[in-house]
Amino acid sequence: MLELFADLFSYSFMSRAMIVGVLVALCSALLGVSLVLKRYSMIGDGLSHVGFGALSVAVAMNVAPLQVSIPVVVIAAFLLLRINSDSRIKGDAAIALISSSALAIGVIVTSLTTGLNADVHNYLFGSILAMSESDVVLSISLSVLVLLLFIVFYHRLFAVTFDESFARATGTRCSVYNMLLALLTAITIVVGMRIMGAMLISSLVIFPALTSMRVCRSFRGVILCSAVISVLCFFLGMFASYVFSTPAGASVVVVNLAAFLLFSLVGKCRRA
Repeated sequence: MLELFADLFSYSFMSRAMIVGVLVALCSALLGVSLVLKRYSMIGDGLSHVGFGALSVAVAMNVAPLQVSIPVVVIAAFLLLRINSDSRIKGDAAIALISSSALAIGVIVTSLTTGLNADVHNYLFGSILAMSESDVVLSISLSVLVLLLFIVFYHRLFAVTFDESFARATGTRCSVYNMLLALLTAITIVVGMRIMGAMLISSLVIFPALTSMRVCRSFRGVILCSAVISVLCFFLGMFASYVFSTPAGASVVVVNLAAFLLFSLVGKCRRA
């Protein structure tokens, strides 16, 4: 076992993927609790589709994908909130509207230019080989920024998550903190797409929160449990990917699924 771990970290690409992946898993877990409780958990899936559309355009223009994807996905996150404030289009409909449009644009741009080449495939399904040193530096910087902002505004995000009406009545600028939540989510999604892929990155947002809610009842308990579960499942998923030569993103999702089923069973036993 120790030899396997030694081999795992002997490869520079695996070390880079582990560092970025753990940070992304941590950010996703923390943000995912608020998103799930606000019934906005599918925003991760929607923004990942927007990210795919942006990277398709970036690849066609032969420019750095992350530099294009980040501002585009952030704008899309703000646009989602703007559309959601319209009484005629709410939550899931707004996400479906933007994500399907972005995905369609990405597919058309890809088909007209490069086709489904290796780089686009990596963004769709993830690849631990895709993390360059420049990507690692940018990803670590953005992940640390997300963590710091979440910690600094933790109490405000808590208030907006549980009772937005009461928070607004006490003078909290709910729209600002909803936009902050969307901004942090957008950054996390784009950074995580390199490893997890656009099709699977939303699982890091949803699974840890739902898993921890099977056994925890307090917001802080769910937050802490989600963080531990997310990081541990990512690490185990990457280890399984290395041992069994399976896709990294899919392996992480399967481990998260196993954790969810286990915690669901524990939760039922505790209530019995």
